[in-house]
Amino acid sequence: MAGPTASQAKEIVKCGKDPVHFINKYAKIQHPTRGTIPFDTYDFQDECVRAYIDNRFNIIVKSRQLGLSTVSAIYAVWLAIFYRDKNILVIATKLAVAQNFIRKVKVALDALPKWLVMPAVSERTKTHVAFTNGSQVKAIPTSEDAGRSEALSLLIIDEAAFIRNFDELWMGLYSTLSTGGRAAVISTPNGIGGMYHKLSEEAKEGKNDFNYIELPWDVHPERDDKWFEKECRNMTQKQVAQELLCDFSASGDTFVAGEIVEMLRMQVETPIEKWGPDGNVWQWKYPGKDDEYVVSADVARGDGGDYSAFHVIDKKTCEQVAEFKGRMPPDQFGVLLAEAGKRFNNALVCPENNTFGYTTVLKLVELGYKNLYFKTAKDKFNILYGSDPSSSIGKIGFHTNVATRGPILTLLEERLRNRTLRVRSGRLIEELKTFVWKGNKAQAKKGSYDDLVMALAIGNSLVESSGPHSLKNVDVSKSMLAGFDVNSNKDKKLKTVRHYNGMNPMIPMPADAYSSSRRSEEDLEEFDWLIK
Repeated sequence: MAGPTASQAKEIVKCGKDPVHFINKYAKIQHPTRGTIPFDTYDFQDECVRAYIDNRFNIIVKSRQLGLSTVSAIYAVWLAIFYRDKNILVIATKLAVAQNFIRKVKVALDALPKWLVMPAVSERTKTHVAFTNGSQVKAIPTSEDAGRSEALSLLIIDEAAFIRNFDELWMGLYSTLSTGGRAAVISTPNGIGGMYHKLSEEAKEGKNDFNYIELPWDVHPERDDKWFEKECRNMTQKQVAQELLCDFSASGDTFVAGEIVEMLRMQVETPIEKWGPDGNVWQWKYPGKDDEYVVSADVARGDGGDYSAFHVIDKKTCEQVAEFKGRMPPDQFGVLLAEAGKRFNNALVCPENNTFGYTTVLKLVELGYKNLYFKTAKDKFNILYGSDPSSSIGKIGFHTNVATRGPILTLLEERLRNRTLRVRSGRLIEELKTFVWKGNKAQAKKGSYDDLVMALAIGNSLVESSGPHSLKNVDVSKSMLAGFDVNSNKDKKLKTVRHYNGMNPMIPMPADAYSSSRRSEEDLEEFDWLIK
């Protein structure tokens, strides 16, 4: 077969240099009613293509139906036919989505002029297209080992926020890019927490190597306020946030509503003092002479799992004045609680007494700290298994179980929503962002923590409840023996942030064949293999 004409050869080179030119002049798509039509791209779609060229890692937070899957499919076609040995992998939420991606690849490929597709197709299936130049495009549904054994040139993850195991998936796939491969991670928001949200937030702040792109509904030039209002009439507030506004905080099923979390975030203050182990006790106010305080604590094992945490709450003003979050053995945590209690006018100290909390309570007793919370029959929330209602003394500390957990969390949500509990901690806000409903239970999202949340719920319930709570005037040894029951058990322009710092370990981007679309004419010999 005769080679391309001189003008065709020139056009091949131009397409190889500029994917935006290639897409707008030659790409076609399948329209649901009009059949195969030219793909006339919008400006924001062209910007995304240029971002793929200019940045090794891109993360796109988008509204629905912006054609990014189609853009990515045709970009994959361009990369595969103009450059040798490119291994392109697409990870989709399910098999049908993966097959649809490859269908878009095939439609675009079949519509190209024959002289423009010089490498022949060597394999063609529902999920795979391979070429004689060694390049291939493959789309697969997510799985535990998806793509792990491959060395990738380009990884595209579609609707990443809706991939159940995305956290583990990304950690496995990242190593496949170590030879200089690139990645485009694309999704609409799906609540706060998880790897996609984490990567997005870090990218926005310039804390990783992802280029951040945000595409709300109004980047599309054919969508106006009337369109938006019509869409909103048929959607819930959560759906609007997720599908149209690129709003993480309002899109997830968080225990505390997204707008409340955002309001609390605006109230975060820098501590006036940091003390304790590694400076992890944050203090915002010094104790007033006659003020009374509660120190409430959630106790962890201290060897690398959950964190131990406590809050100091002003009983009169209902405001958080100090906080701790860190890892330490339960007995040492008892020492720290005693110190915090003494600093705040011998505050009422209440550790959670489940499992490891027993050790913490024993240490507090050993140290002779007198102002310890204990359960009485009059307490609204701390109703404990095995307690004698006729007794004035139950056990020291707060016992979290099925009966107590729900009420204290409900009260916490109510008081945060009504702004009757003042918090200042950024660490706490981050936990609230990932404290979500799972069925009928509120808990930390997988990979996140809720230690500060639970400690605050305990403290808030103590401030709210009434009755005697102190062991100041009680024989501690007697109460310990009688009461302990240890449970062993809208901007319309594309928003993009470009940076190249942070993600560790990050392999420097090599100067590969497609790292720039602006090379000089002297470098065009790389396309000789296509036009000879």
